Amino acid sequence: MLKLTYIAKRMIYSILIIALIGIVGSVLFYRSLEFLPFLWGVILGSLTSIVKVVLLDKAVDKALSMDNKKAKNYVGLQHILRLFLSGVVLVLGAVVPQINLWGVVLGILAFQLSVYTVRNVKNAK
Repeated sequence: MLKLTYIAKRMIYSILIIALIGIVGSVLFYRSLEFLPFLWGVILGSLTSIVKVVLLDKAVDKALSMDNKKAKNYVGLQHILRLFLSGVVLVLGAVVPQINLWGVVLGILAFQLSVYTVRNVKNAK
């Protein structure tokens, strides 16, 4: 079972809320089954963001047990891996006609938005 930190859990929760808002917005905008490609895009992008949160959480835990030089290289490699994952999913959203690219973009950007919201909500307390 995955043991995630409190911040990672909050980020995943924020990603899911952002995805839900996007899906509800697309249902209200399209008012038909034409919203389905956007739905698939949001689901794909949001799942990618959740995987990125888990990867980041595990990378930080592992890097804390390494010496400085190894940790720096490891964290850099993990960052490139997360960027590559986002790029692959964005290309997939652009190529597959049943997946809306803007939905994928919303799901991918949910990662950055969740970092912002978790940081600001934590500072507001």
